[in-house]
Amino acid sequence: MGGETLAAPWGARTAGLALRLTRKTLWVCLVLLGITLVSFIVIHLAPGSPTDMETTLNPLAGEMTRQRLMALYGLDRPLHIQYLDWLWRLLHLDFGNSMSADARPVLVKIGERLPLTISMNVISLLLTLILAIPLGIWSACRQNTLTDRTITVLVFIGFAMPSFWLAILLMLLFGLELGWLPLSGLTSMNFPSLSPMDKFIDLARHLTMPIIVSTVGGLAGMSRYMRSCLLEVLRQDYILTARAKGLPPRTVVLRHALRNALLPVITLLGLSVPGLIGGSVIIESIFALPGLGQLFYAAVMARDYTMIMGNLVLAAVLTLAGNLLADLCYGLADPRIRSGGMR
Repeated sequence: MGGETLAAPWGARTAGLALRLTRKTLWVCLVLLGITLVSFIVIHLAPGSPTDMETTLNPLAGEMTRQRLMALYGLDRPLHIQYLDWLWRLLHLDFGNSMSADARPVLVKIGERLPLTISMNVISLLLTLILAIPLGIWSACRQNTLTDRTITVLVFIGFAMPSFWLAILLMLLFGLELGWLPLSGLTSMNFPSLSPMDKFIDLARHLTMPIIVSTVGGLAGMSRYMRSCLLEVLRQDYILTARAKGLPPRTVVLRHALRNALLPVITLLGLSVPGLIGGSVIIESIFALPGLGQLFYAAVMARDYTMIMGNLVLAAVLTLAGNLLADLCYGLADPRIRSGGMR
């Protein structure tokens, strides 16, 4: 009887978790469908079309050429038919071919650019967290002191500094004046002939300035957010009780206050996942890096609908994945959320 009593709650918890997971999966699919529908309509309502680049600037291309290109790309059909056809191909993981001159598959072009953009932004995000969380804790624990004011001034300068201006300053200092780092590009001219270790060093030298620019932009906001969240938690009654019991300040902050203060930061971290793709357009353009942000910008300028939709779907998937990751991290940071989800 005891085993049956224990098995019943466990079975109920498992069924409840499966039902919750099913509902969340259906909701994610509906949200993704809505994102693709709105995006498809908006990009087709924007001025211009993929045929403009091939006909407007070509004096030999007339109206007949334009009509043939419209038929080739399927743009002469009603908009809802175009969307349903694109959605059917998407269900088969077929994003179609690019409408640019090379007409290569969208997934192939994204796959070539994605590793650079993801790796560069993941490194930047990790550096931001490694620096921002200790800075926020240090500043909150020393509120209104000289240290707190100094950190506040420095991070606000970094927050107010435009990324392109900081990139130009770094290029002038480390690239032209000191000559320590290359100005642009991903690799040097002699990259194929280098040894594996020299190739790694060459890549690191080319990516140092872009990563610095990206890290400085996120460091200010994340550290201020961490500081304000921790200050709010430190004013709670249970923190005052822990201090009244004589616990060391380090234990009160790191073991009792930090976990609850991290919850809003986790939310901000989940929302920053789509920025792994779209947030590097300016940086990749300045440093001439062949990343996904530069590819997306070129697709928008050329009205390459299939390439734009491929990038938007990828960004939407990352957004939803970031929200799911934030939900999982909530349970790791706060056991009450984890136990509440099992009820």
